[in-house]
Amino acid sequence: MPTVLGLEGSANKVGAGVVRDGVILSNRRATYVTPPGHGFAPGPTGRHHRGAVLGLVAAALSDAGTRPRDLDAVAFTRGPGMGAPLAVVAVVARTLAQLWGVPLVGVNHCVGHIEMGRLLGRAPDPLVLYVSGGNTQISNDPSPGYNIEQLAKSGHRLLDLPYVVKGLDVSFAGLLSHLQAITPKVLATGEATPEDLCFSLQETAFAMLTEVTERAMALTRARHLLLVGGVACNLRLQEMLQDMCRARGAELCPTDHRFCVDNGAMIAQAGWEMLRAGQVTELDQSGITQRFRTDEVEVTWRD
Repeated sequence: MPTVLGLEGSANKVGAGVVRDGVILSNRRATYVTPPGHGFAPGPTGRHHRGAVLGLVAAALSDAGTRPRDLDAVAFTRGPGMGAPLAVVAVVARTLAQLWGVPLVGVNHCVGHIEMGRLLGRAPDPLVLYVSGGNTQISNDPSPGYNIEQLAKSGHRLLDLPYVVKGLDVSFAGLLSHLQAITPKVLATGEATPEDLCFSLQETAFAMLTEVTERAMALTRARHLLLVGGVACNLRLQEMLQDMCRARGAELCPTDHRFCVDNGAMIAQAGWEMLRAGQVTELDQSGITQRFRTDEVEVTWRD
């Protein structure tokens, strides 16, 4: 039963988790929170992770009741993500793997989200919708997506916003700039409230995602939809996808909210799958890749 320590640090969250044979033994995380109105820059975020990661590793091992000699591999996020935070975690992972004499496993961040969702969702062959907030340059208190979700709950008026869907592709280009352009007028005239603006933004973006997901389910004849990524925590998105799945006689499998946001356990789970398939990362190939695309990953652990 392989036991893997996973380290995540692609954005403003740094985490360490331990997984053994498909069981999550621990999951520790720390978040770099900036003052309201400020985004998180690579340098300060990396320094935050550097100060927190070793304590998180120690806590994760303690929570799991494991020692370094019990580990079979150390997995870490290679990308995608912000350079400085990724580099901090990669250095720690390389150092620990050499100190403890275990293999190193470089994991794609997005694949980590998907594998954690597959572990928790128990769907045999799902279609996967991965929705990520990405890196932000606006207020991170506690997070832009969460703030919008809360305000949207009190919104009632749906404003006409750009809606671009072409087959299975969506484009959000122009959505925020259009909102910024109309905001002063609609607020001054009382035509809409901040809550209405957030409601409209959320409904429009999620409607686009739901439309292309339904089209993908029709084309693949999927009976299960797996929702993963940080935005998978959003209850309105879950509700819209749930309605669509029910209409199709399909099942939505949302990820537990504790594991939607970036965490070390998801990296450990993906690393566990890769290790079982003999897919490890040589030290001279363990550099980070900020633009590590999901479709660049060779998935050798699934049929």
